[in-house]
Amino acid sequence: MASTEITQHAAVPIDHVAEGIEGLRIAFVNVFGVRHTDHHWTLIDAGVPYSASLIRNWAEKHFSAPPIAIVLTHGHFDHVSAAGELADHWNVPIYAHQLEAPYLTGEKEYPPPNTGAGGGLMSLLSPMYPRGPVDLSARLRLFESEEESRVLPNWQIIHTPGHTPGHISFFRGSDRTLLVGDAFCTTKPESFFDAAVAQPPELHGPPAYFTSNWTDAILSIRRLSLLQPRILAPGHGKPLAGAEVEQKFQSFASNFNPDHS
Repeated sequence: MASTEITQHAAVPIDHVAEGIEGLRIAFVNVFGVRHTDHHWTLIDAGVPYSASLIRNWAEKHFSAPPIAIVLTHGHFDHVSAAGELADHWNVPIYAHQLEAPYLTGEKEYPPPNTGAGGGLMSLLSPMYPRGPVDLSARLRLFESEEESRVLPNWQIIHTPGHTPGHISFFRGSDRTLLVGDAFCTTKPESFFDAAVAQPPELHGPPAYFTSNWTDAILSIRRLSLLQPRILAPGHGKPLAGAEVEQKFQSFASNFNPDHS
C-alpha cells in the first residue's frame, strides 16, 4: 500500500482553529481534532482514500492518546475513506446520523453526480469519485442523545440535510464555534484544486455536484445562521473567525439561493 499513500506534501496543518481544535487539510478536504480533556479528543471526518497514515501522524503530534471516537459529518468518499482503517488501528467506534447509515453499511450508494453543476474541474471529474457503498458496519454507531454527550461533550449536534440526507454539523455555544462539514464551504467547491490554496476564504454553498436536495441545503444553511457563529470551520476551505463573521454568514444565508434546485 505504501506506493498509493498520499505524500506528506499534500497535508497542511490548520493550527488552533479555536480553543482545543486542530485541523489538517489533506489535498482539498479538512479533518478536525476536538480536544475535550488532556487525554480525550474526537476526530471529525476521515479524509480521502490512502490518507490514514497522514491522519495518524498528525494525531500523534497533536494529541497524547488515540481519539475516543471518529464522528462523520456524512459519508462521501472525501470525508470517510480512512475511517475504517483508523478505527481499527485505534480500536474506536465511528459515529454518524441514522439517515446516513445505509451509505455506511454497504446497503446503498449515493446518487450519480451532477457534472454540470457550478462548472469547475471538480464537477467535471466527479463521475470518477467513489460513491460507495462503504461498509463500516462493524464499527458504526448511530447517534443517540446519551452517546452524543460522551463523544462530543459541550457540543450541539445538528442535523443539516441537503448535501446528503444524514449530514450533521457541530456547534459549541461557549465560543460560537461551528464545524460544518459540507453544509457550506469557504472556497468555491466546484474548483477545489484551483482555489484551495490561492483563494482567500469566502462563503460558498455545498459542493453542487454531490448535493442531493437543494431545498434542504438552503434551509440547513439558514438554520445554522440562527446560531450566530463567530468561528466557522468547514470541510473545504480555510476557517473564518472574527467579529465580522456572524454578520457575513447571516447575509450569505439570507441570500443563498443557487440555481441547482
